[in-house]
Amino acid sequence: MAARRIAKSSINWSALAERVPPNQKAQFAAFKIKSDVYMRAVMSNPETAPKIDWAHYKNLIPIPGLVDTFQKHYEALKVPYPPDNVTSQVETQAKEAKAEVDSFKKSSEQRIAQYKKEIAHLNSLLPYNQMTMEDYRDSFPDLALDSANRPTFWPHNPEEQVGYVSKEQEAARAEHAKEH
Repeated sequence: MAARRIAKSSINWSALAERVPPNQKAQFAAFKIKSDVYMRAVMSNPETAPKIDWAHYKNLIPIPGLVDTFQKHYEALKVPYPPDNVTSQVETQAKEAKAEVDSFKKSSEQRIAQYKKEIAHLNSLLPYNQMTMEDYRDSFPDLALDSANRPTFWPHNPEEQVGYVSKEQEAARAEHAKEH
């Protein structure tokens, strides 16, 4: 693969700047300046190395064959362009990342739809400051106090009820069950 001259940056700096968080704008600006300085330095050099006037040196140097030897070695010198060993790995990682992002987007859209349903349901209810206990029981049957079917003790929170088991206790019991 032959090296090619890049005339301008392929980075869309404005699109990239839109994605930079406000607390990282200074680092982004410093990075862009370094990139621009490097690009200007590269562009200040000619695309190909200047041609050597071997005849001029043959006239100047009195040692016979020395310039011919240099010319032969110079023209035989080929600097290989480094092989591209990582593009396939980067493309694979990009495909994997895109699949993860797409999966996350899909699950997020499902969660958003569910949350919108919940918000619509809550918006359809009476405001809490206008609800009676009966309205609350009708709207939230699983959360409302039901002294006939599910009697509770004051202050009617889960921690004060008979048979309450905390999440930590459940986790400890599950761990204990795994060990035995």
